[in-house]
Amino acid sequence: MENNLNNPDIINDLIKINNDRIAGYKRALDLAHGLELDTLRQIFANNILQSERFIEELKPYVLREGEQPTDETMLSGKLFRMWMSIKGNIVGNDRHSLLESCEKGEDAFKEMYKKILVEDVNDLSLGACNKLLEQLSKQSESHNEIKSLRDQVPS
Repeated sequence: MENNLNNPDIINDLIKINNDRIAGYKRALDLAHGLELDTLRQIFANNILQSERFIEELKPYVLREGEQPTDETMLSGKLFRMWMSIKGNIVGNDRHSLLESCEKGEDAFKEMYKKILVEDVNDLSLGACNKLLEQLSKQSESHNEIKSLRDQVPS
């Protein structure tokens, strides 16, 4: 029998990781502006919009269970943003360091989604699982773009 229920705590964890991603990319936008890396700013802004769309797609799964979607972040995201700030100040104010930090955030996002799809799949409806797979696929494209830019030799 198919599970039509969704554990709202799990969906809210996904909303939190998207909130972390938004906050991380807002920080990256600030750093890119300060470093005059305008070519990266649109990519970072697009990733913010992507996570905002993901959150809007996830909210109904929480509301259907009679709960409220969260607007919080996860502790790991706060640590990521702090690390990104420190890295920008200590390791070097350069394009590579900034993109490397963004890629680490993308890795954390991807791992969270994968973990939930493996460990918590029985607590999610088929519709929710399909939505997570769709979001993970879109995020993987963004991750690959960040990684490709990071690996480019600056001219």
